[in-house]
Amino acid sequence: MTTTHTLVLVAHVLIGAMMIALVLLQRGKGADAGAAFGAGASATVFGAKGSANFLSRSTAILATCFFATSLGLAYLGAQRPEVRSVIEQPVVPDGASGIPAVTPAPGDAEEPLPLAPVVPPDESGGSSDPGNGTVP
Repeated sequence: MTTTHTLVLVAHVLIGAMMIALVLLQRGKGADAGAAFGAGASATVFGAKGSANFLSRSTAILATCFFATSLGLAYLGAQRPEVRSVIEQPVVPDGASGIPAVTPAPGDAEEPLPLAPVVPPDESGGSSDPGNGTVP
């Protein structure tokens, strides 16, 4: 992950958290009906109508920034170099990679492994039991 990608990701998370907080601070449409009948909820820091404009504009600005960081993360994610597995990498011939090839020592001749003896099946067509020579 590059530094730019990390910075955009941190900004994206912070903008998302601030946007959630602003949305939760806003009043719903049904709260205006309660304020019309003299409910105490209409007394806010920004006044009865001032908070709606400030919070709405702030949410719109943060939503635009969130959208921009989303596009930026998508672009940065597409620009990453493709990671290839070890299996897909090309085969390098011995000696071409700078690593010397392994050669066997003069006394180490490869001898074939001894094979296990093959027991022929019984003439009766059944399997033979090498333990006691009887067929079940």
